[in-house]
Amino acid sequence: MATPYEQTGRRNQKARTRQALVTAARLLLARGVTPTVEAAAEAAAVSRTTAYRYFPNQGALVVAAHPEIDRASLLPARGAPTDPRERLDLVVREATRIVVDWEAQLRASLRLSLEPGADPTAPVLRRGRVIGWICEALEPLAATHPDLDRRALAVAIRAATGIEAFVWLVDVAGLTRDEALASLRWTARAQLHAALQIGGPTPAAGSASRG
Repeated sequence: MATPYEQTGRRNQKARTRQALVTAARLLLARGVTPTVEAAAEAAAVSRTTAYRYFPNQGALVVAAHPEIDRASLLPARGAPTDPRERLDLVVREATRIVVDWEAQLRASLRLSLEPGADPTAPVLRRGRVIGWICEALEPLAATHPDLDRRALAVAIRAATGIEAFVWLVDVAGLTRDEALASLRWTARAQLHAALQIGGPTPAAGSASRG
């Protein structure tokens, strides 16, 4: 396996250069521009040749600029509610806040994932964090609704409350961002209510690895 350029010699300096390129990319994204390697290099005052040593293409740069939300849980560390409805509402509120906070980066990732020839399994949008957070919110259902496939329900909730749904509500339906967030949160509550009343979705083959 080839060693990444920034991990060979002068590591500290290379780490600073890489971070400068990532920061430049994020600033461009915040302005509504999907950054190219050349644009990030110019903004970071780094030569194009050097920039390409870190990021061989635009996709790699956008992946690096993608939000790194490494939190294991979105529930409070202490005093988390036991009611799955309350737990889900807390998680979806925080997850949708992340969507707004990182909207530019997430939109850029979504655009690149939809380009002709893009690999739909590339790790731009498919990190699976949100599904894990939702699954944790639904854990109490293991005791009260043991036959309910909680992961399939989490996948369905994620599909209806992520950046893709947010973009449609804002760009196509014309909702304000606050209205879009309220709609996403209502949708999550409605999906859980429906699952408890009539049963959850049937899991699709391979759904466990997606997200």
